[in-house]
Amino acid sequence: MFSEGMTSPGANPLSSSAWRPQPASRGPGAEAGTYAPPRGVAWDAGSVSAGLVTRGAGCPRTMATRVKRRRVAGPAGGGNPDPVAGFLSWCRRVGLELSPKVAVSRQGTVAGYGMVAQESVQPGELLFAVPRAALLSQHTCSISGLLERERGALQSQSGWVPLLLALLHELQAPASPWSPYFALWPELGRLEHPMFWPEEQRRQLLQGTGVPEAVEKDLANIRSEYYSIVLPFMEAHPDLFSPRVRSPELYHQLVALVMAYSFQEPLEEEEDEKEPNSPLMVPAADILNHLANHNANLEYSPNCLRMVATQPIPKGHEIFNTYGQMANWQLIHMYGFVEPYPDNTDDTADIQMVTVREAALQGTKVEAERLLLYERWDFLCKLEMVGEEGAFVIGREEVLTEEELTTTLKVLCMPAEEFREFKDQDGWADDKKEEDSLTITNIPKLKASWRQLLRKSVLLTLQTYATDLKTEQDLLSNKEVYAKLSWREQQALQVRYGQKMILHQLLELTS
Repeated sequence: MFSEGMTSPGANPLSSSAWRPQPASRGPGAEAGTYAPPRGVAWDAGSVSAGLVTRGAGCPRTMATRVKRRRVAGPAGGGNPDPVAGFLSWCRRVGLELSPKVAVSRQGTVAGYGMVAQESVQPGELLFAVPRAALLSQHTCSISGLLERERGALQSQSGWVPLLLALLHELQAPASPWSPYFALWPELGRLEHPMFWPEEQRRQLLQGTGVPEAVEKDLANIRSEYYSIVLPFMEAHPDLFSPRVRSPELYHQLVALVMAYSFQEPLEEEEDEKEPNSPLMVPAADILNHLANHNANLEYSPNCLRMVATQPIPKGHEIFNTYGQMANWQLIHMYGFVEPYPDNTDDTADIQMVTVREAALQGTKVEAERLLLYERWDFLCKLEMVGEEGAFVIGREEVLTEEELTTTLKVLCMPAEEFREFKDQDGWADDKKEEDSLTITNIPKLKASWRQLLRKSVLLTLQTYATDLKTEQDLLSNKEVYAKLSWREQQALQVRYGQKMILHQLLELTS
């Protein structure tokens, strides 16, 4: 998945529902609804069944203050009047080397703690190096031996249980080696992931975006994982887990933290057939905030993890990592923030695969046509081009699921005789014509029947939102009204608006 620069937070293995390209991210992850991918895991359409993708799963473009995940005042542990000084002292003790050109600070950052250049930094310069002994994972924690012995009993859909148990144990241990690191964590009770929003608010603000559905899958998986695996394990080891950490609420919060702050080391090319590496916490690296246009990248080596500058960073500017090529719905789902339009060049909109089927069914007039359409759809399922929970993913400049959407339009729109021949051949040779290429710029050149079906599908998709594009535009253009919106309302508005702009672009191209 991601390679040398696996550097973003958050991964979501709890919400495995369907097919969607997965973002390179920090934090562990999988598809929408299995939690999410950790920093360092690439969202790769080819990494899921036949490239099918479902709804949930930068270098600085600007220094806009709205593009980061929001950190909130107050360390998780509390009590330390100067958590940065304590953290820096800890870094020196464990051999975590920070360049004298950078500083951990709340000043000059887009939100909360971040890292700022105190002197000009050139591409290729080392910003800091984290020795592997300083990483916090199931292999480095004080109960690593127990976790390894019980590995079989701790297997879960997310794959995060061992790390989460390590965190639960270390958080309550008075002498935990990572206590100064915990002091820089955000306040767990004030995380802004939509999974912590009231259900009614989540559905009202994010209807049509795919986020509510992904969150519901996450919540169901979190509950199942906690009560079936985590709680029984803690109760079996009461000397290692005090009653105060045997809490579903705390477990829920730590899942969100791992989703947003953990990293996952990429596999080597020759290891592609192996299971993904377990998520881990990387002190210092998880302080950096995100922009699609980042200026730093995390590199992995046998002895340490190195954050290296990828662009010139002027004195006083913030250092940004990337959480991967992630659409705004993924950012808000996994991290609780978005990049304001038009800053997120990786933004996407989904057209549910079943929506295309519904649009095609609307064009049928007699029962025989309906039966033939279902036959075509079943064949597309056999080819693993579509599925009941899949989505076609459209970016601003490309169709991320080009093969799936091209094949679907071709099969649903071809004459009946041609379909029979195609089905008898169980597919065809690669006879793709240039006019059938489903790039954004080529959409106006598609066959009229393809354009018509795609247009109907876009119109049906737009009907799933509670508001129209003009309503969003009016809110965004009125700065006074926009400023009065709550944080959540602003973030949700940006998600909806970015998706609708992509869908309306498709309407123009298919008209």
